[in-house]
Amino acid sequence: MEASFPFGVILAMLSSLIIAANALVAVVLLLSIQKNDGVGLCFTLNLAVADTLIGVAISGLVTDQLSSPARPTQKTLCSFRMAFVTSSSAASVLTVMLIAFVRYLAIKQPLRYFQIMSGLVAGACIAGLWLVSYLIGFLPLLVPIFQQTNYKGYCSFFAVFHPRFILTVSCVGFFPAVLLFVFFYCDMLKIASMHNQQIRKMEHVGAAAGTHQPPRTPSDFKAFRTVTILIGSFTLSWAPFLITGIVQVACQECQLYPVLERYLWLLGVGNSLFNPLIYAYWQKEVRQQLYQMALGMKKGLTSFLHLLSARDGGPEGPRESSCHIVTISHSQLDG
Repeated sequence: MEASFPFGVILAMLSSLIIAANALVAVVLLLSIQKNDGVGLCFTLNLAVADTLIGVAISGLVTDQLSSPARPTQKTLCSFRMAFVTSSSAASVLTVMLIAFVRYLAIKQPLRYFQIMSGLVAGACIAGLWLVSYLIGFLPLLVPIFQQTNYKGYCSFFAVFHPRFILTVSCVGFFPAVLLFVFFYCDMLKIASMHNQQIRKMEHVGAAAGTHQPPRTPSDFKAFRTVTILIGSFTLSWAPFLITGIVQVACQECQLYPVLERYLWLLGVGNSLFNPLIYAYWQKEVRQQLYQMALGMKKGLTSFLHLLSARDGGPEGPRESSCHIVTISHSQLDG
């Protein structure tokens, strides 16, 4: 498969969007961690960092796609590029798994969660996660059977990595992780339903005693909802690529490489763009911090316009600016 200018443009746009969106979410999370000292947000920050590195990694492939005629890339350089992309993708996927486990532990055993989950434990989990991720990503460079022997100078995933590497990663990591997610999903749904029933009983007791309370949505359901969307996005993004790679291993005569590298791999990498959008919409802390940043930028813009108006008004003094700040209540924000 040869270089393609349109594919290079798509890759450049996707890379830029991934880096910009995740960098913004990372800044928001850093500000939220400084204010709230939340250990759980550190895992979300790690997800934004991993997805940012994916954007940086695929940006290195843009030059190969846009160059005309295509310039051959050394196999060693291409292998390191793809290993870096794979390591960052593995870190993103493992972070989603870790977030799901942390949410599950917080719902299943909240007392033990607050006893165990300290900053030191979170740091150790993140360090171990990156160690495993780079071990996965650079595994084809260490195991010859995972390498392609007929490299032709065009840098792509399957130009240097054999499909049996995808088979191994899928059987050892992806499908067991999906089964584990399903277990978390069912158990969290059961626990959240029990908590919801207890809240409804308390509301009925309060109504019978003449104390009316507005219905509430348990926090368990909110955590369950976020994890569900993350898991669904991760599965829908990477499953087609991995399953088609397994089919390519089983059917050596099938030529599925163009579909794998042009479309399905791009869909999997696109998950790194979905993650910050999910958190920007569903995570309360992220929404609040984004609102505060937008409000601060609007105040700064209003002050700048007032300053320009005062300078243009000369001796008459500053003129009134038609700009006004739109206030949003917290109830509207949480909705």
